[in-house]
Amino acid sequence: MRALLAAVAALLVAACAPADPSPPTPSAPTSLKADVLETLPHDPKAFTQGLEIDDGVLYEGTGLEGESSMRATDPDTGQVEKSTRLPADMFGEGITVVGDTIWQLTWQDGVAIKRDRRTLAERGRASYAGEGWGLCHDGKRLIMSDGTDRLTFRDPATFDETGHTDVTDADGRPIDQLNELECVDGDVYANVWRTDRIVRIDPETGKVTATVDLTGLLPAEDRAGTDVLNGIASIPGTDEFLVTGKLWPAMFRVRFVTDGD
Repeated sequence: MRALLAAVAALLVAACAPADPSPPTPSAPTSLKADVLETLPHDPKAFTQGLEIDDGVLYEGTGLEGESSMRATDPDTGQVEKSTRLPADMFGEGITVVGDTIWQLTWQDGVAIKRDRRTLAERGRASYAGEGWGLCHDGKRLIMSDGTDRLTFRDPATFDETGHTDVTDADGRPIDQLNELECVDGDVYANVWRTDRIVRIDPETGKVTATVDLTGLLPAEDRAGTDVLNGIASIPGTDEFLVTGKLWPAMFRVRFVTDGD
């Protein structure tokens, strides 16, 4: 009898217990746009693959076989202060600064070039599997894109792979064609190839937390003969960025803001 009463009591407790809460609905990425603060000159012959500011110098990696380069420029005037060419058979890709070193990727050559930041001279090489597209440094590791939905983490000294994350939207769908990267305050900003869109990614989860629509940033009359939007450089100490594109005649100093701002 006691066993029966205990069983009935357990059933009553279970029936009265609150239902398990539904899993939280994924939050949609924040929609952002560019508040253009200034238009700056940019070399219209530069096939921009990587862009980064360090100590007031704008470093730019450019692509195309026979034309790929690594440059140090004045961000205000666009004047090239130092430049070096890659071997003619290499196609340059993303870059990032790590202390006194600049790492520069190549597209399908499987080679990362280690450069002296002051002189831009080559100091060594590392190899990797697959393609190289974008690269940034978050203060502790390198983060690399390869044109897929995957971001790969690498050791900033050796370039060895240390992990990865796959990038998805709020519904879990992969976001691929990730190109030039910029690491800012724990987030990764990525150009999405062949679009006028930048996505902000949480590298720990791979989730896209914001999308920046840059449609019309370069006026239609200036788009002839140019290629895609590509190039993001955070301006240290501010919430501003420099953005440009391949073969664009201009670079833009912007803030990423919501529609209501």
